[in-house]
Amino acid sequence: MTNSATIVNPENHIILALDVPNFNEAKAWIDRLPDVKFWKVGLELFVADGKETLSYLQGKQKRIFLDLKFHDIPNTVAGACRVALTYGVDFLTVHGSGGKAMLEAAQNAVAGSSTKLLAVTLLTSLTDRDLTDLKVQLTLPEYVNHLAKTAQELSLAGVVCSPQEVQSLRSMVSPDFLLVTPGIRWAEGSQDQKRVSTPRQSFMGGANYIVVGRSVLQSANPEAAWVELCAEVG
Repeated sequence: MTNSATIVNPENHIILALDVPNFNEAKAWIDRLPDVKFWKVGLELFVADGKETLSYLQGKQKRIFLDLKFHDIPNTVAGACRVALTYGVDFLTVHGSGGKAMLEAAQNAVAGSSTKLLAVTLLTSLTDRDLTDLKVQLTLPEYVNHLAKTAQELSLAGVVCSPQEVQSLRSMVSPDFLLVTPGIRWAEGSQDQKRVSTPRQSFMGGANYIVVGRSVLQSANPEAAWVELCAEVG
């Protein structure tokens, strides 16, 4: 993908977050927005009704981003990754800060499968001040760059990063290294995420995929919001 705001078949590059508390609500959204091809299942929904939701998405032939951000000792994370493969997910996340041994174990667990492992660099809710509180000596961009380089060296498929770091990362990683950006906003909404951007800006910076949630699901007209979103970047 080149650094362009115009994306061919944008519905293939926009991941809609199923940030809902149970399967019934998830099913309602999946059925209500049939044109959405790629859905994200995160912690809340997975803990509540993960297997049922993932099975339903598979049955609808949807792509799945299972965003559980594994972070534990290497053997535990590897085992969790192997279980995740049974769901047939397209993307799976681990925390990049889990260390090289953990990342390597996770990548080995998914090697040879169709599941792409992504390392989460730094949550979009965090800022430089949070890194200072954690006694991290690097600046936020330096820390994100370090985690991304490590993920690429260990053959992970890509990273999850904020839109504010995507342009810098695109210039330093290989062209086939995936950059997935949450923190996408183009409508009013809750701002618990700090490092945010618009869909167009994210693709301009070199993102391969963007993750959108409440800007669609919490809009007055979700169907129209989805069409508008695709038109903005298509």
